Amino acid sequence: MLTLNNLSSPKGANRNTKRIGRGQGSGQGAQAGKGHKGQKARSGGGVRPGFEGGAMPLYMRLPKRGFKNALFKTEYAEVSLALLESKFDAGEVTKAALIEKGILKGINKRRPVKILSTGELKTALTFKGIEKFSKTASEAIVKAGGKIEEVAQPTRRAKFVKKEKKK
Repeated sequence: MLTLNNLSSPKGANRNTKRIGRGQGSGQGAQAGKGHKGQKARSGGGVRPGFEGGAMPLYMRLPKRGFKNALFKTEYAEVSLALLESKFDAGEVTKAALIEKGILKGINKRRPVKILSTGELKTALTFKGIEKFSKTASEAIVKAGGKIEEVAQPTRRAKFVKKEKKK
């Protein structure tokens, strides 16, 4: 029978740590496994990833193509219909109400909200000030007898477009 007083680790499970730089007798004395001199032998020495000894690194030599939209993409706080069904009995669904009920937390409080069609909705809810709905979610809301009041999306003007002067 296995009890606490006869427990033991399997063979090879525990190894002694290699004590580097503790004299010749240890086998890791003198240069302590770092070889003879040079940048990599020094304290704090070494080069950053991608460094090629002063030559132009590969990641800088290769051409960069295409458009990266990561800087401009809009991240939405996603809320499912199943979650709304469990938290709301009736009434209006606004961003403030979602925060109050604890559905939106952290950074999602600042993000625009998107309603997704995961789950079923049987309650007639009115949505005010919610930025985006999936197609099936909006159909499910209307089918349940709810309403979606559209929010005006802010239009973005290009920086280089001159504003018209008032006369």
